[in-house]
Amino acid sequence: MKAITISRLYGSGGGEIAARLARRLNWHLIDHELVARVARELGIPEQQAEVQDEYAKGFIARVVSQFVSTVPTAASPVVQVALPDQTDENRYQETLRHVVETSADSGRAVIVGRASQIILAKRRDVLHVFIEAPLQARIAYVALRENRDAAGARERIQLKDGDRSRYFQTVYHQDANDPMLYDLVINTGVLSLDRAVELIGLALEDKAQTLSLPVEALGPARGLTRYPGQPADIRPPAHLTDTQPSS
Repeated sequence: MKAITISRLYGSGGGEIAARLARRLNWHLIDHELVARVARELGIPEQQAEVQDEYAKGFIARVVSQFVSTVPTAASPVVQVALPDQTDENRYQETLRHVVETSADSGRAVIVGRASQIILAKRRDVLHVFIEAPLQARIAYVALRENRDAAGARERIQLKDGDRSRYFQTVYHQDANDPMLYDLVINTGVLSLDRAVELIGLALEDKAQTLSLPVEALGPARGLTRYPGQPADIRPPAHLTDTQPSS
């Protein structure tokens, strides 16, 4: 297994889980550093790339226009960038994809966010994890970690959730909360962060054991035999399943 992607609802503890997981596995945590690497490849200041990261559209056009002709200094080195014949937003997305794929190719990487679950979706040597929690639990987490009151924490969560949803819909035309994007979904409203780390470790081991199998051999039928008889259907009352309009 080359990498683990950690996607999360804001305030679910996904970032903390990723950090603990990386320490436990002795793997490399790719989080803020990923933004820095994108910035270096684009030749723009890291703090500017952070603004674009997953959210602001059209960012590269504004930043590159500001810095492409700037003379680098020791305090603020800037590499001059020659943009290819494509939109600046596409340049950012392609650079981000390149950095995510390079991180996975390097191996032993825990990659947080950055649409890595979609960029690396076709790779069998990557485990995809989604961390979620009920809204009230997330409010409590954000209020504690960011020293906010409940109203401020709720507002922060709504802002981050909205940005994330729009980003995925706009760029990838997908719902980031779709469970089919992930191998494992964990609810930290029920399970502790340390237990989540343990479960991810187990899932990593289990998925690693499937790498030698052909794709058609995977699935819930793996290793099972036929039922001894035909399963019975226990259906709801007819009036609850009738799709015909009542007279």
